[in-house]
Amino acid sequence: MAGASDKARFYLEKSVPELQDLLRKGIFTKNEITSITKKRSHFEHKLNARGSTPTDYARYAEYEMNLENLRRKRVKRLGIKSASHAGQRRVFFILDRATKKHRGDLGLWLQYLNFARKQKARKAVSQILTTTLRLHPTHPELWTHAARCALDEQGDINEARSYIQRGLRFCKHSEILWSDYLKLEMSYIAKIDARCRVLGLDTANKQIDPSPDSGDFAGDIVPLPTFTTPDVNVQHQSDDDADRTALQRLSPLLSGAIPTAIFDAAFKQSSSSVPLGTGLFDALAGFRHLPCTEHLLQHFVDALMRASPKDPRCLDCFIRQPFHGLHAASPVFPKVLNNALDRLNTAMQSTLQLEGSRENLESRADLALHTIEWLLGFLEVPGLDQDVLMILNVTLKKSWIIYQETLTPSGKKTHAKLSKVVQQLQARGFEILNPPELATESEAAVERNRITDQDNSGSN
Repeated sequence: MAGASDKARFYLEKSVPELQDLLRKGIFTKNEITSITKKRSHFEHKLNARGSTPTDYARYAEYEMNLENLRRKRVKRLGIKSASHAGQRRVFFILDRATKKHRGDLGLWLQYLNFARKQKARKAVSQILTTTLRLHPTHPELWTHAARCALDEQGDINEARSYIQRGLRFCKHSEILWSDYLKLEMSYIAKIDARCRVLGLDTANKQIDPSPDSGDFAGDIVPLPTFTTPDVNVQHQSDDDADRTALQRLSPLLSGAIPTAIFDAAFKQSSSSVPLGTGLFDALAGFRHLPCTEHLLQHFVDALMRASPKDPRCLDCFIRQPFHGLHAASPVFPKVLNNALDRLNTAMQSTLQLEGSRENLESRADLALHTIEWLLGFLEVPGLDQDVLMILNVTLKKSWIIYQETLTPSGKKTHAKLSKVVQQLQARGFEILNPPELATESEAAVERNRITDQDNSGSN
């Protein structure tokens, strides 16, 4: 059996013709070639000795990537015709050795996959993904990565859906995977909607049924409508019948049938439906300009309010829903803000009806914190109306006072985070509020006792 030094020398000797070619063409000097040889010798002896770690392989691969980038820049600057792929093959060889020796290290597999994608080696990407998913099926980020590869590089939405649905068999309670599934479908809807506009298919003026077909979700697979290539690659025609036929084929997709099915399936299968539901709401809210987003948000909010009507996270989604797709400087913003503040007052009243004083305090504090966060976001928008600015400041101050009065020791970390946000805004020159002095833990305890006594006396 060959020793570590023999293996290192063998790998180094294989790179001699490459180094001689680099020196002959003047891409690297003699001193630089000597430095490269010493560096490679150091890495090879370290990798072939006992006790090599994944970090050693990752550093070696990173060094070779940087060296290859330097070689390409010098070739371009010097105007030398060089089609050498030795550097690329060397990086692939190092990462292949790394993943064979440390199969359980996810970081090496991701580095290997990212490099293959960057080099546009589709066959290698497919092989790496297959092996990685077989070894690490319980990591949701891998399934998301595979789905993105299928959609972005191959344009195959069915293959992307297949990856996500296979991942949900292993990670059916993963909030990240469900959220990425929703984003994947919404991104695809955005592409199809943009293509329809380019082809002159005005989806806004056509009647599309927004209600998805009802169905049972058997097993771990979410049943989705089937869309073929002719359904989305519609040729532009002036005939109204062709437009109508194309829109009928795309109507379940553009109306949001698939995101609705994803949300309903996630809500049924997840053990913590409220955090998952609010996460999907926030993910969906990022797609502001799609026609189907508004009724999808309404569907999400209705489901959340049915599941937990007094949870502060659900109430926060209920309050923020009217602001969808609306700029704070738009003329209709004051009317929508008034509607949202009515919802806020109703939500604050509902937290007072919770059983148990501790739960009451925590729910009011959480709801006040959520309110402060989205209020601060609106206050950063330039050009606000003075009346709107005054209303936002007053609401912000009231929410801040409610949050301090109901602060519990468990919320100390969150309170510190909020104080940091306020200090940052004040440092930028936002004179949005003049908050009272932060209450100490003992003062907060006295305030909690006072509220608890009031609750007990009111109940008696």
